[in-house]
Amino acid sequence: MPAQRLPMRQVREVLRLRHACGQSERQIAAAIGISRTTVAEYLRRATVSGIGWPVPAGLDDAALEARLFSPPFTPKEALRPQPDWPRIHAELRRPGVTLMLLWQEYRAEQPGGYGYGRFCDLHADWRGGVSPTMRQTHLAGDKLFVDFAGQTLAVIDPATGEVRQAEVFVAVLGASSLTYAEVRWSQGLADWVGCHVNAFAFFGGAARQLVCDNLKAGVTAACRYEPGINRTYQEMAAHYGAAVVPTRVRKPRDKAKVEVGVQVVERWILACLRNRRPFGLEEANAAVRALLERLNARPMRRLGASRRELFDRLEAGRLLDLPPEPFEYAEWRRCRVGLDYHVEVLGHWYSVPHRLARAVVDARVTERVVEFFHNGGRAAAHPRSPLRHRHTTAPDHMPSAHRRHADWTPARLRRDAAAIGSAASGMVEAILAAKPHPEQGFRACLGILGLVRGYGAGRVEAACQRGLDIGARSYGSIASILRNGLDRAYAPEPVPDTPPIRHPNIRGGGYYH
Repeated sequence: MPAQRLPMRQVREVLRLRHACGQSERQIAAAIGISRTTVAEYLRRATVSGIGWPVPAGLDDAALEARLFSPPFTPKEALRPQPDWPRIHAELRRPGVTLMLLWQEYRAEQPGGYGYGRFCDLHADWRGGVSPTMRQTHLAGDKLFVDFAGQTLAVIDPATGEVRQAEVFVAVLGASSLTYAEVRWSQGLADWVGCHVNAFAFFGGAARQLVCDNLKAGVTAACRYEPGINRTYQEMAAHYGAAVVPTRVRKPRDKAKVEVGVQVVERWILACLRNRRPFGLEEANAAVRALLERLNARPMRRLGASRRELFDRLEAGRLLDLPPEPFEYAEWRRCRVGLDYHVEVLGHWYSVPHRLARAVVDARVTERVVEFFHNGGRAAAHPRSPLRHRHTTAPDHMPSAHRRHADWTPARLRRDAAAIGSAASGMVEAILAAKPHPEQGFRACLGILGLVRGYGAGRVEAACQRGLDIGARSYGSIASILRNGLDRAYAPEPVPDTPPIRHPNIRGGGYYH
């Protein structure tokens, strides 16, 4: 590897000591701390370039270096076949591909090519010109980097007995690099949010920022400036006092911490489990937790301390306190209310106030409750029902007319008819029994009971008795009997208000028969 070039400040000092002070090459080498041959080479280049002392005022360090050091010409380097660096850079992003493998493939095609050491140096020089990398400084308790690993874990599904590929969630704290991993069946919203809740419990606190990529479960609209965050994910973050900060699209370096964390988990956890087939997620996560403790307890080579030690020292007291209750997972759905003021959620119909018919509402669905919001306010709430194709209706949500109609049931009709008399009760029973569905006779029964307001309970009872005798089973028949006075023959004899007079001279009704 060629020697490093001196800074132009020292080259200027060489020229000053030579031309202004008249020192020899050995004296200059001793004063600056370089070899005599190096001094002689710089003086030779200055003479060839026509540069003396003082150096021209308009000649800055970059221009001086360009004058003294023209691009070196090395015939052997120029004749050697150059590697295809863009292709090599792209190949290195593939799993398991290393520079050693690519160099071996290069030498197989070009036997006279570079050696491995020179190959690595040239690749480092080329890569340094591709794009500069900004080193990020992470404050304790500030950021939690989250992502799903690229590799999956083979797990036996207890329900079917088949082997399924389970997803691996990884979370890494910024300052200490303390790592958390969990196995889930999918990368869906429920699993994504559930992993965050478990990660906060594992760390014993919450970070102030959640740095994630633009996966669909967390980010609804990927944008560099104003990304759209899933409402459930944002609600979970707010529950713990955190903010969601998605990375830029296709910028994995924005979350380099978790990228490295994923690589570490793949090498120290998933690689150890490659020959195992856990039975269900519970057994898989138990195995992951055991290896995770070993990973966090391993000293890191460059820092001389483990992730757990750094966490206890730096971040344990800087995380946000956890709320008294963990976040309860809830899904948000945007729904339109039907004309019957009911909203369909997961196959079940729930009522909302009738004034919201045909309006658009937001439904918040948890394991226990279904809530509906309109214009930011809660309009209705119901216990979640597992029954499909059924209705849950609150009486307060119904219009007054619907509420009165809904209050009528067969039991109430029988009870109100029995209060009028046995004939009215018999008529109601006959009407309900004559219909294929009792509800079809509700209106006829309601009409007959309503006749009490115009004719009185006694006449309605008599009309029902006449209707039972002649086989009438409709509201029209009973109303006709009352309208034409045909009920009077069935009216009971009036009971005198005073007892009859008892006297020997009064013959009584029996005398004439």
